[in-house]
Amino acid sequence: MSEPANYRLTPDAAGFFGVYGGVHVPECLVGPLREVADAYNRISRCADFIAELRYIRKHFQGRPTPVSYCRRLSDRLDGARIYLKREDLNHSGAHKLNHCMGEVLLAKYMGKKRVIAETGAGQHGVALATAAAYFGLECEIHMGEVDIAKQAPNVARMKLLGAKVVPVSFGLRTLKEAVDSAFTEYLKDPVSTLYCIGSVVGPHPFPLLVRDFQEVVGIEAREQFLEMTGNLPEAVTACVGGGSNAMGIFRGFINDPTALYGVEPLGKGPKTGDHAASMTYGTPGIIHGFKCYLLQDDKGEPLPVYSCASGLDYPGVGPEHCLLADQGRASYQVVNDDEAVAAFELLSRLEGIIPALESSHAVAQAMHAARRYAPEDVIIVNLSGRGDKDMDNIRQYKEGRGQ
Repeated sequence: MSEPANYRLTPDAAGFFGVYGGVHVPECLVGPLREVADAYNRISRCADFIAELRYIRKHFQGRPTPVSYCRRLSDRLDGARIYLKREDLNHSGAHKLNHCMGEVLLAKYMGKKRVIAETGAGQHGVALATAAAYFGLECEIHMGEVDIAKQAPNVARMKLLGAKVVPVSFGLRTLKEAVDSAFTEYLKDPVSTLYCIGSVVGPHPFPLLVRDFQEVVGIEAREQFLEMTGNLPEAVTACVGGGSNAMGIFRGFINDPTALYGVEPLGKGPKTGDHAASMTYGTPGIIHGFKCYLLQDDKGEPLPVYSCASGLDYPGVGPEHCLLADQGRASYQVVNDDEAVAAFELLSRLEGIIPALESSHAVAQAMHAARRYAPEDVIIVNLSGRGDKDMDNIRQYKEGRGQ
């Protein structure tokens, strides 16, 4: 009988998760990225670094975040019971601060003076601006003009926290273009600047670095649920754009007999082309310095993508997710805009919890899946963020549907 796979042995020294990932960047960036990788490998094993990060998580972020049982929602579904890992209660309102505090702490240890990043829904931008303010570093956030209009409250928060917000006005003016813009700016001064990518994407070591900082979500959720019930959940589900929140909670259960579901945005549907379901409809390709499943045209150029949730409209996905899909360890499913909005409203009304539209995709999938499970089974949803930022977006969406 063969030994079970150990899914903790990735990536390799070159940053590959199987055939995905790697470092596909201009020669001028190879050295700076190697510097980041070497610094992270050294500092992440340093007792002082670990102690400071643990102190921040407990006394600044408010970790651990709780696991909540959704009693009324579970009763409505008449299937598996739904629990939520409450990253909406993490300081700044989403899981993003987990890796941002780690990244900016790394920047501080490396002697960097500035951090730079992209953002879609604005939660990564707010989290990085929060971390930069905490450590006293300069912060620059690149954000597409479409997302700036959709996420005005988060833009105001970033500016209040002292960040410079750079509007991106080319292409579709959303997340992919924001990454393009931020990387271009990073190329100008990689010596004094650290690029703090917002998900488990990009060239090595970013997918590894972000995953490791997000793993706290899965470690906590597993310990908390075992303490609550003495058992493991039958399934864990999380939304996937780039995939940082999903990778974070998946890592806690990766070697357990627990099903892992990643949920992609189907947007307006597969026939319209207005979606961002990279794992479902993409093919292997290269974007932003790494190889992954990519929505691309015949020339290998990224296709336009869409989701009602600004944090999910990215044409690629984290390389470790690609490997998990190929290995059959995780399953990737789709939820459209209407289903996500319905889940957003139902969770709010039944449980008094307003989820981010991104997280609502995972809630919707869990609601569908619950009916396939027995009443004694459990699905844990990573509620990756809160929905305050989406209220005006929801209003406009419903007005557009004549509701």
